[in-house]
Amino acid sequence: MTPAPRPRELPAVDVLVVGSGIAGLTAALDCARGSSVALVTKADLGAGSTRWAQGGIAVVSSGDDSPALHASDTVAAGAGLCDEAAVRALCENGPAAVAGLAARGVAWDLGRDGLPARGLEAAHSRHRILHAGGDVTGARISDALVAAVRASGVRLHEGTALADLLVEGGRVTGADLLTAGGERLRIRAAAVVLASGGAGQLFRHTTNPAVATGDGLAAAWRAGALLADLEFFQFHPTAAALPEAFLVSEAVRGEGAVLRDERGERYMCAVDPRAELAPRDVVARATAAVMARQDGRPALLDATGVAARLGVPFARRFPGIDALCRGQGLDPERDLVPVTPAAHYWMGGVRTDALGRTSLPGLWAVGEVACTGVHGANRLASNSLLEAVVLAGRAAADVCAGGGGALGVGDDEDVLDVADAGRARRSDLPREDLQRLMWEHAGVVRDAAGLDVAAKQLAPSPDETRAPADVAELEDANLRTAGRLLVLAAAARQESRGAHWRGDHPAPAATARRTVLRRIPC
Repeated sequence: MTPAPRPRELPAVDVLVVGSGIAGLTAALDCARGSSVALVTKADLGAGSTRWAQGGIAVVSSGDDSPALHASDTVAAGAGLCDEAAVRALCENGPAAVAGLAARGVAWDLGRDGLPARGLEAAHSRHRILHAGGDVTGARISDALVAAVRASGVRLHEGTALADLLVEGGRVTGADLLTAGGERLRIRAAAVVLASGGAGQLFRHTTNPAVATGDGLAAAWRAGALLADLEFFQFHPTAAALPEAFLVSEAVRGEGAVLRDERGERYMCAVDPRAELAPRDVVARATAAVMARQDGRPALLDATGVAARLGVPFARRFPGIDALCRGQGLDPERDLVPVTPAAHYWMGGVRTDALGRTSLPGLWAVGEVACTGVHGANRLASNSLLEAVVLAGRAAADVCAGGGGALGVGDDEDVLDVADAGRARRSDLPREDLQRLMWEHAGVVRDAAGLDVAAKQLAPSPDETRAPADVAELEDANLRTAGRLLVLAAAARQESRGAHWRGDHPAPAATARRTVLRRIPC
């Protein structure tokens, strides 16, 4: 095996942040107040999932709401697996974190009273969703934070992917990187904050951007970090089933849009008393069942009554979705939009506490790459942006205070030991085949037979362990690692809970326990 070229050393920093969504940008800005910081991002600063977020950010901002109510809604959606201490930290610190975003340039949409307008989404007991620019909240947040980072002293490395974490003496001490041009770099840091996002590109249908390939999770796994809750992948019920797919925000259903089958019949009323505003896993499974009865043809989202209900044109409330629909020949005020469930958000990830600490000293994880326990088995709508900004701030404070330490396994967690040789590769499973395999056998509904098919095709090939030659090959290897681990966790959980639905085990177990994956080198 030909060894990889020796990487070029970059100047060391106090803190290395990997990723440039809301979590990574927030962590970098907070840490830069008193430390030298480098930020590494695989594309450009604004290319992550944050920019795609339409629905808004859930936060207490009115007298008829409270952190306790927000926490109660979050725990109910999490189906028995939320870490309630982490949930309290999220909901209690949310208002200050959102005020911090405003201080960094995010302008929230205002109501007629001059206060931030509050929307309603599924499984929330109060109107508490704030928006910026209607349905382009994520883009407004991203633009504001990117501008702040570019004006700061943070050293930027765009077009640069995380290849591996450096581990010395059991502590993470930096990272090896790979540029878009194929150059190998090395940077040492006293602390590394992973904020690299999720892995929606595992699936044939996804709302995630192309950069969501599980890079941080896979690198953390190779380094020996504990992972948790990987079986819980949230599928959004309404991604537009058009040549150019895009998310149709849950907020559209919050404003009165309904789901219909191809005969025009509304189907959610017979499924759940909350109808289209039932939790996402319920709506996604119902929509998948409708599509199965229709031989795979999409369901239909009827938003034709939204404008009349709001008293304003659809385009004023949802300018981004309106433009995307019209760009493909649909008028959402007159036409029904074909939709399908799509992989949206990974509740699982690198196991952390409510300060972002992982099981490896020197390594923190925030945002979608992390599993804080806030979301449990099913994320409450619009909690992800809030979790990212709150936990990134808490992690940055811990980093700057010299915190850290190895996070262990809790009494309510089951450990699944996985023998793993490291960077295993399979050149005979292209990405498109992987996405089809995962969609068919580890998607909205799973069973033992399908998971076994996926596990056999994802089995590692330890005889092929050379470092990837370029970023595309690195991404494919990371997706295969992430897919294999998700399938192992899904096979181990022989019950249905939240976003994890087993057709052969449709009932929940009597006791809710989390699954932690631990790598055993071989």
